[in-house]
Amino acid sequence: MEPRVGEYAAVVQVIQLILAPAVMINACGLLLLATSSKYSTVLNRIRLLNDERRKLFRRAGEKTFEETSRLESLSRQIDRLLLRARFVRNTVLCYSGAIGLFLLTSLLMALGYFAEAFDSPAVVMVLFLLGMTLVLSGVGFSFLDTKRGYDIVVYDVKVDE
Repeated sequence: MEPRVGEYAAVVQVIQLILAPAVMINACGLLLLATSSKYSTVLNRIRLLNDERRKLFRRAGEKTFEETSRLESLSRQIDRLLLRARFVRNTVLCYSGAIGLFLLTSLLMALGYFAEAFDSPAVVMVLFLLGMTLVLSGVGFSFLDTKRGYDIVVYDVKVDE
């Protein structure tokens, strides 16, 4: 009985190929976890500000200067936070899409190796690169969100001065 080193080497090679997308799936999962938390926080902040704005609108009678100023401030903050929420939403969608593409990449590689029903390395490579492009896009949206978040805080501080 002679060892089948070649067969085992091929299996090890396939496992290594399948692990590359798995590492990216894991990385995107961690990024998605942090981003989803941020998304919830931004949306909750919008809800709180909008609730405060609604309560100020409902008050009967003439609005004081402070109430009018606060309403204007709330409207500006909500508008800015909505843009930020859009950036965070796009980040979540990019990371989720990337995970889907990396999963599809892994499945097609396994299918191509074990079933030989799918034999197109070019398609696998394109799907993997599309996933990486979505990760890069998500990082870009995350950058824009971080910048926007800072701008909103600067505005909040200046309004209170």
